[in-house]
Amino acid sequence: MKPRVLMVGRTRYRLPLNESLARKFGALGDRLDLRVLAAAPRGASGGDDIFALQRDTPVAALDAPAFYGSLPVRIARELRREPADAILAQSPYEALAAFAGRTLARSDAAVVVEIHGDWRTWSRLYGSRARAVVAPLADRAALVAIRGADAVRTLSPFTTGIVRDAGVEPAGVFTTYTELTAFSEPPVAPLPVAPVALFIGVAERYKNIHAIAEAWRLAAPRVPDATLRLVSDGRHRDVLEALVRDLPGRVTWDRRLETSEVVRAFDGSWLLLLASRSEGTPRVVLEALCRGRAVVGARAGGIPDVVLDGETGLLVDPDRADDIADGLVHVLSDRALAERLGEGGRALSASWTYTPEEYADRVVELVGRAVEARRA
Repeated sequence: MKPRVLMVGRTRYRLPLNESLARKFGALGDRLDLRVLAAAPRGASGGDDIFALQRDTPVAALDAPAFYGSLPVRIARELRREPADAILAQSPYEALAAFAGRTLARSDAAVVVEIHGDWRTWSRLYGSRARAVVAPLADRAALVAIRGADAVRTLSPFTTGIVRDAGVEPAGVFTTYTELTAFSEPPVAPLPVAPVALFIGVAERYKNIHAIAEAWRLAAPRVPDATLRLVSDGRHRDVLEALVRDLPGRVTWDRRLETSEVVRAFDGSWLLLLASRSEGTPRVVLEALCRGRAVVGARAGGIPDVVLDGETGLLVDPDRADDIADGLVHVLSDRALAERLGEGGRALSASWTYTPEEYADRVVELVGRAVEARRA
């Protein structure tokens, strides 16, 4: 029989799934008896036979409290309805809810916690600055979840390192399935004539949006023929508005692009800028590597796992806008360097891609290890 698995996380899904997610969950469904507890955008479908989705509230600030506050009861209800062999928790915080739900349901399901990034930054760099008040408590709670789980899955050398620092050996190390076909299959375009730096990411503190704006103000006068293209929206869009206003003709801004448009944005650039203060394994870097584009990336989090300094990009100090600016100027003023780094990235990209079936096989193996550990 297929292992019965309950996946839990606050990812927002919109049904029916897009093509990429349909392939991922199709492969998982072929190997697992699967149920997914997650979220949905306001007004979207609440679920189907596989997905049980909690819609966002009318007040955005209440979305997270409503989701996490009800999660233990939702998990317990699912476990009573149909017992599970394992619960896959998307972060330590979902794992804490899984422990509670398992107790309420008197279940013996194994709990697997996934570590997608540095849990110590989630209460400090994400969302409102008021979160920092609960940072020490959140840190301790995350450690309880990691140390109490039946298995831990990490995604990269960086996340493996911080889990080992917590005294736990991961039961599995592999990235989440990422559909990169749209980026890897089209022939790589040559660099455009004019140098362009591309930033794709939310306008939030953890993406270091303030330092990025300051760095471009420093870099722009030194590369007068270069442009910064922003694909971004979020809490700090005022930073983007000010940059566009202060540097007319040197900054372009789109709030959102479809996948095909993102491919063209890469092809119209010389480099990707990712100066985040915290990242797990950044998908946008993998996309840039597939398109043969250099990366100016922060020496932080999981970015150095996928950006090899001097081979596929340049690593910079995210706390120094002048260092970010120097990295931008270095690549944007040297076409041969940009091409060499891009070629290195293209060669590396194959090592980070795999099929949804390969991903699903790794999940099944992880579940098996967790169940064995639970029964030992």
